[in-house]
Amino acid sequence: MLNLNNLGHQVDIANNGKEAVEKFENGNYDLIFMDVQMPEMDGVHASKKIRELENKYEITKKIPIIAMTANTSKDDRKKYVEAGMDSYISKPFKQKELVEIFKKFAV
Repeated sequence: MLNLNNLGHQVDIANNGKEAVEKFENGNYDLIFMDVQMPEMDGVHASKKIRELENKYEITKKIPIIAMTANTSKDDRKKYVEAGMDSYISKPFKQKELVEIFKKFAV
């Protein structure tokens, strides 16, 4: 969170995947960093739910969802893409990598 604040972004934190979905439904976000391993609902399922909500509400501009994970094998990356995630960032990461994500998704 500190890294994102240092870059001048406002940050909102969900404590689990279920809360992340609820925050998405009730908020207005430009980008979601989704931890893959969370309690109650993991980040993969939460991302699928967010994509379902976007389709349900016919949202044409999909919010970028970036997986935050230490699991970056080819199979893991495929699972993230299938869940509707747009990219991933490996943990631990550096601030420079966050900047690159923001540049890539024009946030």
